[in-house]
Amino acid sequence: MCTRWSRSKSPIQAPPMDFSFRGISFVQDLLTEEPRPGLKPIKQTGEGRLLTQAVRLNNNTLSDLTEFTDIMKKLLEHPEDIYWIDLSFNDLPIIDPQTLLEPPSSSPSCRQVLTTYYNLRTLNLHGNSIHELSEVDKLAVLPHLRSLTLHGNPIEEEKGYSGITKLDRSTAAVWRRMNIKPKKVRKRLSDY
Repeated sequence: MCTRWSRSKSPIQAPPMDFSFRGISFVQDLLTEEPRPGLKPIKQTGEGRLLTQAVRLNNNTLSDLTEFTDIMKKLLEHPEDIYWIDLSFNDLPIIDPQTLLEPPSSSPSCRQVLTTYYNLRTLNLHGNSIHELSEVDKLAVLPHLRSLTLHGNPIEEEKGYSGITKLDRSTAAVWRRMNIKPKKVRKRLSDY
């Protein structure tokens, strides 16, 4: 089930749940660790779940995200509304593990992790161990993803991978100016 972000659920300005630099090796450790205190405290529900849409897990030693979705459901009030995840500087070899679940009395099924966050806009994965360009293709299902960082991964050596250069940005800006019609400016009555 995918829901769109709703301002009534939790404010987008809420500080992130910050577990950076905690030496976390397993996602399950988030249940016993305390997030870093920020300048502003994160609001909580009566049940103790946090009201935020941003998660910082950078600079740890995570090598898989097997139970990430379940842990986020326990820690956050609205995990489906996560819009920013920082997993940079970990040891992740793949982007979305698509872990195998074995439902009782039926065949195994695939369970996606990061790609379940429909509202995800920013995903930081730089400084990990991602080797294959095909991993990036998994993120195509995220319609709102606007920022993805992958530098510092072995993927940089794969044929067909290239970072965005200043020339690329300049070319995109020129294309945009030439292909996107500007908004019409209405003249004020005082201009006549």
